[in-house]
Amino acid sequence: MENQEKKENYQSKIEAQLDEWRADIDRLRERAKNAKADSKVKYQESIDKLELKMSEGRSKLKDLKESGGEAWEEIKKGADSIWDTMKATFKEAREKFKDDDEVKQ
Repeated sequence: MENQEKKENYQSKIEAQLDEWRADIDRLRERAKNAKADSKVKYQESIDKLELKMSEGRSKLKDLKESGGEAWEEIKKGADSIWDTMKATFKEAREKFKDDDEVKQ
């Protein structure tokens, strides 16, 4: 597989994951609307944390898209680290609100 094809496949995979996580955040927002006051605070804290990670992810995706040639391999290494952190953050949110079986990885 050529470098450009690898890059495009990687970008597509990341875009799909970000879209899925966006949907998870939207579901958390809906649940927060119906939650009790103390739970709303917990939801909002998690949503804020997730939004920050989403912003970091979108920024790294932009860097990947703008990278050329061999440079994307180096940017990918940094992106992989961010994705691992994002996965952990979403997992933490899912566990915190484990009653919500709609939120998935």
